[in-house]
Amino acid sequence: MKKFIVLLCLIFLSCGISVIGADLVIQSDKQTYEEKDNKIKAEGNVRVDIDDGRVMGDKADVTVTEDNKLDVATFYDNPYAVQVKGFKKREVKANILKVSLINKVVTAQGNVQSTVFDGEDPVVIITSDTQEYEINDNKMTATGSVVIRYKELETFSDKAIIKTDKNGELQKIDLIGKAKLKQDNQRSAADHFIYNAETEELIAKGNVVSEAELDDGSPLLIKSNYQEYNQKQNTFLASGKTKIWFKDYYAQGPKAVFYPDKNTNKPNEIFFIGRSAITQDVKTIYADKIKMILKPKSFYAEGNTKTVIHDIGKNADKELF
Repeated sequence: MKKFIVLLCLIFLSCGISVIGADLVIQSDKQTYEEKDNKIKAEGNVRVDIDDGRVMGDKADVTVTEDNKLDVATFYDNPYAVQVKGFKKREVKANILKVSLINKVVTAQGNVQSTVFDGEDPVVIITSDTQEYEINDNKMTATGSVVIRYKELETFSDKAIIKTDKNGELQKIDLIGKAKLKQDNQRSAADHFIYNAETEELIAKGNVVSEAELDDGSPLLIKSNYQEYNQKQNTFLASGKTKIWFKDYYAQGPKAVFYPDKNTNKPNEIFFIGRSAITQDVKTIYADKIKMILKPKSFYAEGNTKTVIHDIGKNADKELF
């Protein structure tokens, strides 16, 4: 999960939300005001400039409050929004864009695509059914078939919530509902992913499955109810009906902790805590503690150790729980 954390930071540090300024300029080929609806209607080459942002489209209307304050600007027919800061540019495309000028909320609806550029090159692309930017709270919420792409990294979820501070620096990321992370030879899936930038922890909850391919091409598969990667300590924890498959090993227990090799700094030792078991070929060893080493491949068991030899092909994957 280490690569996932680093790349997620890069993604959302680039997606900071700036505060809407006080000045608002509306330009178009035609503008009318309908008093009965309290709306300003604009048609033809509509352009609205708000601070360092600009929204463009063919058709828009702006509602006006009873005390003559501009309320919500709604752009129709596939409008386009862009914000430029130095060499960074962010653009948003959608079927409909709504800008709440009072509440400082921007809502994009229908086939929404947000893109962050570094110079001319697209760095991050986020697609979803809707995206909402709460300016005052520095929060973005994307819902409905959310896909985030950054180089080789892809995330998929039903919902994504990104929280930043007022300077646009990342605080927290939530990927909720059928969430998946995919990058190079690593894949993870869970009901809910949470990344806390302050603690540098990535947490996965509910039906968690992580797959990785080691340097020699060997696959490592981990299933549990909960998984946590601590970037500062470079440790990985899995708990709740934890199951691990590695080559001809199948191990299971209530909790497993991964520790890195001192030389390579890559996870290499796995400690099962609590009554656990490891199966290899026709034998299963039960113990209070099991240490499994990936390279060179070996394991150690201690504490009320019991070995059971199974008939070949029978009960090799017997559950502990």
